[in-house]
Amino acid sequence: MQIYYLKKPSLTKLLVGLVIVGIWLWAIFAAKSSTAMKEEPIYQGSEESKYVSFAINVDWGEEYLPEMVNIFKEHEVKSTFFLTGRWTDNNQELARQIAASGHEIGNHAYSHASPNALSEAENREEIKKTADAIKEATGITTNLYAPPSGERKDHVLAAATAEGYWTILWNVDTIDWQKPSVDTIIQRVVSKVKGGSIVLMHPTANTVAALPAIISELQNQGYMLVPVSVNAGLEVAAD
Repeated sequence: MQIYYLKKPSLTKLLVGLVIVGIWLWAIFAAKSSTAMKEEPIYQGSEESKYVSFAINVDWGEEYLPEMVNIFKEHEVKSTFFLTGRWTDNNQELARQIAASGHEIGNHAYSHASPNALSEAENREEIKKTADAIKEATGITTNLYAPPSGERKDHVLAAATAEGYWTILWNVDTIDWQKPSVDTIIQRVVSKVKGGSIVLMHPTANTVAALPAIISELQNQGYMLVPVSVNAGLEVAAD
C-alpha cells in the first residue's frame, strides 16, 4: 500500500479551495432562502372564473361605511375590507359591524406609512400591531395583507410572508380617492372587469353612490361578487 503525503503548499491550496466552495454554497442557500421568503402578490383570481371581488381599503371615510355595508346587504354581496390598525383602534364598533355583516377582514398595516420606506422589521411590526387591533375589535385573525399605496418592494412582501399573510393588490382601480364623478367610477369598473378581477375602492360618497349600479351591472353579466379569499382560492383559517 502506498501512502501519499501532501506538501504544505498543496494542503493550503486545498483548504482555501474548500473555504471558497463553502462560501459559494452558503451564498446559494442564502439567496434561495431569501427568495422563499418573498411571496408574489395576488392581483386577481382565475380569469376562467366568474368571480369578482371588491377590496375596500379603510383608513378614513367611516361616515360612508354604514351605507356601503347596507348596500352590500341589500344585494347579498360579501366583500373584503382591509382595515388599518389605527382606524380600527378608533372605530372598534364599526369594525365589529362590518365583520358581523359577514364581510372578510384584511390587514392594511397600522399607520398607513410608506411600506417601501420602512425596514422589513418595521413592516412586520405594522402588520402585527394591526392584527392585534383587529383581533381585539372583531375576534378575527387576519391572513390577507393590502400594503398601503400598493407598495411592494421585496422586503415588504417578505415581511408579509414572514407574518403568515398573502399580499393582495388589484387589477381594477376606481381611483376614487381622487373624488371622480359617480359615472366615472362606474365606467372604470364595468369597462375593465373580467373573470377573477379584484376591484380596489375606498369609502367615499361617490363610491357609495356608484355601488348599486356597479353591482347590478356585474351581476347582470353573470359575475358572482365574493370575498378576495374565495376569488383567489385561498384557504383562510376560520376563527
